[in-house]
Parts: sequence; C-alpha cells; structure tokens
Amino acid sequence: MTQSSFEREARIHFTAEQDLSVDTLAVRAGQNRTAEGEHSDAIFPTSSFVFSSAREAAARFGGDEEGNIYSRFTNPTVQAFEQRIAALEGGERAVATASGMAAILNLGLALLQQGDHVVCSRSVFGSTVSLFNKYFTRAGITTTFVDPVDPAAWEAAVTDNTRMFFMETPSNPLAELSDISAIAEIAHRHDALVVVDNCFLTPALQRPLDFGADVVMHSATKYIDGQGRCVGGVLVGRDKEMEEVFGLVRTGGACMSPFNAWVFLKGLETLPLRMRAHSESALEIARWLQTQPGVRKVYYSGLEDHPQHALACKQQSAFGGVLAFEVEGEREEAWRFIDATELVSITGNLGDVKSTITHPATTTHGRMSVEEREAAGIREGLIRFSVGLESIADLKTDLQRGLDALKG
Repeated sequence: MTQSSFEREARIHFTAEQDLSVDTLAVRAGQNRTAEGEHSDAIFPTSSFVFSSAREAAARFGGDEEGNIYSRFTNPTVQAFEQRIAALEGGERAVATASGMAAILNLGLALLQQGDHVVCSRSVFGSTVSLFNKYFTRAGITTTFVDPVDPAAWEAAVTDNTRMFFMETPSNPLAELSDISAIAEIAHRHDALVVVDNCFLTPALQRPLDFGADVVMHSATKYIDGQGRCVGGVLVGRDKEMEEVFGLVRTGGACMSPFNAWVFLKGLETLPLRMRAHSESALEIARWLQTQPGVRKVYYSGLEDHPQHALACKQQSAFGGVLAFEVEGEREEAWRFIDATELVSITGNLGDVKSTITHPATTTHGRMSVEEREAAGIREGLIRFSVGLESIADLKTDLQRGLDALKG
C-alpha cells in the first residue's frame, strides 16, 4: 500500500465520528487495511501473536507498548468490529463479548459491587430477568423492576445505593417504550448510569447515547448479524466504563471469536438497508393483523394507535422488525396458530432475514415465574413475530394459515 493510500485510510477514520452518515459508517468505519491492501475486512483466526524480541513481548504485556498479545483481548478483527459499532452508536469505545447475555454479565460485574442497587424495566428479555434476580443477587446486587413507560416509577424506585438503570426499548416482545431522555435525567440526578438494550432497533434506527444513555448493549446475534449465523454481544459507551469492562473480559475470558467478529462486520455493512426493509414490512404486517378476526391486539410502536407512538417518532427513525399480537384464546390457540404456519421458522431467535415466530410465555420468557410474566404482560395468547425480508404477500398467506387454524 502506498503512503498516500495509508493517508487516505487515516482520513476515513478521522472523519468517521464527524460528518459521515450511519449508512457510510456501517460500511467503512473501523477497517484497518494490512500491507496486503485487502478491500474486504481481514480475519485473523489466531490465538496468539509473535513478538520481534523478548523486550517487545515484555513491553506489550506490561502495557508500555500497544499491540496484539493474545486473542482473548487483542485481536484485530474483533477490534475492527468494536470500532465500527462504536462509530455507529456515537460512543467512545466498544467491548465485544461472547454473547448478549455475556455483555450484561460483564457490565454488571465490572461496574457494580456488593450492596449496589439496580432499577430495571420489568419488560426485558427473560434471561435478563433471571440474571438480575438469581445471579446478581448472589453477588449482593439487588434489583427493583418497574413500569418501563412511567418515569415516576423509576424515580420512586431509587435508593441511596442505586448505581444503574437498565432498560430495553422497545421492549421484548410488547414494544413498550421507555423515554430515554426523561429517565436519563432522573438517573444522572442520582449519580446512576443508564444502560439501554438497543437490540430491537440497532444504531440504524435509534442511538440511545444521543438521548443521554451512558452505555448501549447489543445482542449481536440478532440484527447486527442479520442472518442467524453467530452468537455475540457488545457494549458501547465512554472509555472510562468500557476500560473496566474490558479488564473483566480480558481476565474472565467471555470474549468474541475472530470469526464471529468478521461475520458481524459483514452484517453491519448492510444493517441500515436491512433495518429499513424490516421496518417497512413489519408496519404493513402489523396494520394487516389489526384487521383480522381472531387477533385481539397488535403490539407495534409504528401503529398510530400505539400509546407511545409519538415518543417512538421522537427517539427512533423507524419502528423495527419485531411485533407481537394476541390471539383470541390461550396457549392452545396460540400454539395452534404457530403450528399451522409453513413458511416462517418456529424459533426463539429474531432479527433474521428469515421471518421467525415464537410463543414467548413458553420459550423466551418461559423461565420467569407466572407472576413475573403476568407483571410483564406476557400472556398465554401472545405470539411474537420477527418480520424477515420475504415477500409480504407470502408472509400474509402464511399467517392466514394460522388465522384459519383458529377458526377451525
């Protein structure tokens, strides 16, 4: 690579945080070309790195010299992914992890300690509830779950030892929204950090840091990959907090593999295009389901009659690809609907180009108690639908099979 090419590459990185759009950052940010001049992102599937001398090895391990050491914490492919997602979210730094749940675990263990208190939305992923309720409790960290849509409930839950607010907006699966700005103002007044799970929208549609959040969390397994290939997680925020998380990942080992990071880099390249397409199709499907006999209610923030539609328009650029709906009946009817479909995939994953369908009460939220599910609005007749990129007409035909099964 010529000197001028290196200089041009440097300009790309310099402008990434200044005046490039999300669409461009998704394709360009974070790439550091090697001397081979590769156009696509390189993948470094190596466990360790070679030093030119014992002195260099000592300097690297001692932190006196920057450079690669061991892929548990310094791998160029993983770092490229971290730099790109940080640029997309508008954060100073990102730390990649083995999964979305590993991201939350490492965040909590790195930034919280025994005696600390967390205020958390009651409408979060079922495994998140289990992590806070069961495992963080063992570490002496307590959690109060609150109504995600009511800022006053967040304020009322604050104690002298509250150190973190955690929310998922839109929520899984009922599309409840938390007012990030309003809740961040409350949290910061009490010296607490605000963490937002941005999995459902990604930075293509929502950037929580712009509204006052301190940390953004993703299950990269979902839309960041976009094709259901790999498992991974990532946290984005200020360097101060991310350095603490990085230290724990380095020591604890819940790191992202180079191959998975490479797959996620490829996924990011098409993220804005996919998210717009997912959103357009989901809105049409949601409106169609509202008109169908046998459907009691549709949950999607893009619907004009959604109680927080105005807030969605304020803090989101679109509404995402996941919706939920309740059918007339209970578990038996919901299962009958799901089993009648032929095209969509029955799986607990979401954010795929292939549409997926699941029954939250017995899958994604099945480990929650009946009381916890009831409080979160996860009823037996509820179905979650992640709208993929298939033909809308074909999806409607398949969902009609489920509707017909309800009649039968």
